[in-house]
Amino acid sequence: MATSLICGRLAAGLRNSGARGALSSATKVSPPHCQQQQRALSLHEYMSIGLLKEAGISVPEGKVASSSEEAYAVAKEIGSKDLVVKAQVLAGGRGKGTFEGGLKGGVKIVYSPEEARDISSQMIGRKLYTKQTGEAGRICNQVFICERRYPRREYYFAITMERSYQGPVLIGSSQGGVNIEDVAAENPDAIVKEPIDIVEGIKMEQAVRVAEKMGFPAALVKEAAENMIKLYNLFIQYDASMVEINPMVEDSSGIGETLIHRRQKHGTQYVHGDAVTLPEMFLINGAGLAMATMDIIKLHGGTPANFLDVGGGATAHQVTEAFKLITSDRKVQAILVNIFGGIMRCDVIAQGIIMAVRDLDLKIPIVVRLQGTRVDDAKALIAASPLKILACDDLDEAAKMVVKLSEIVSLAKEAQVDITFQLPI
Repeated sequence: MATSLICGRLAAGLRNSGARGALSSATKVSPPHCQQQQRALSLHEYMSIGLLKEAGISVPEGKVASSSEEAYAVAKEIGSKDLVVKAQVLAGGRGKGTFEGGLKGGVKIVYSPEEARDISSQMIGRKLYTKQTGEAGRICNQVFICERRYPRREYYFAITMERSYQGPVLIGSSQGGVNIEDVAAENPDAIVKEPIDIVEGIKMEQAVRVAEKMGFPAALVKEAAENMIKLYNLFIQYDASMVEINPMVEDSSGIGETLIHRRQKHGTQYVHGDAVTLPEMFLINGAGLAMATMDIIKLHGGTPANFLDVGGGATAHQVTEAFKLITSDRKVQAILVNIFGGIMRCDVIAQGIIMAVRDLDLKIPIVVRLQGTRVDDAKALIAASPLKILACDDLDEAAKMVVKLSEIVSLAKEAQVDITFQLPI
């Protein structure tokens, strides 16, 4: 018998996450004197499962689909008549949500490829409304089709960074599959915590101790501990803010997780995606703006290859280094810069962009949308530059433009021809 860790959803940050709530209830921490900026990113299920597979953790067989016909093909390829169709929407409470059109639930069990196609057609392209999305809802652009697993018992497990422990901490509970904040409030003793020395790393005895306290059967403790170590190594490898599995379930086969993927370089936050077509790259400041930019690019038919968050205090040099990083990905065919200047000055971003285009001799099209502090100075710098940087005030128009330009570059590459962009286009 093996241990299977099948995830529900990933909390999008420490401030509102279940793990942070659990820690707050079980451990009293003095509030900081100043509020620090927090950045976090939630990955869709299918993305995180890919990372886990690379890490050597067995995962339920499954694939993502962007259309009902693709869902039918995926279900047929998997070959099982016992499948789950999961809406890929970054919001909690998917299972109890409602789609526009009337479909109840964003996680549905199906028993044939035909049924997978039918259910997917009622999810893809429609908004899902949950307690977290509110009345606005969130559009479902993809579904994840995977084999169904049968849990014997449900647990809760997470790894996060916690100031009171000055480093990572493992968090576990025998009460999984429910709201962990409620568990922490009603029964703080049900929350298991194990701080990890970030220099020494996780030790087997620590993972075993957590598995035992969580109530894993003796025959499964070692295997559960080994999986926790793999998850911790993944947490460190990708500089994650948090890994949260709810529920972690015991069954007779593999593992499935969800995690945050965030990498720091030159004071920026770089997140690599999994683009297959139309790989646009975008540079932004702030996690909220990142999500909005990804949504609007997807709305106009594009697929972000990755994005880079320059934060609120980047210098022109850091912006240049950021461009070096993002253009190292050969899949990137167009770049969208979307900056709202509050703490981050728009003219600094403009200087960095101009330096990067000049020093790196960039050939791919760059669309720049700047708003906020010193935006007029930034526009003047870009206008005075002889470089081919496309400025656009409206985010919707900027997104349309970068998607179209990405399509042009893609077609040119397929035809094996070179293209040159002239201003104005």
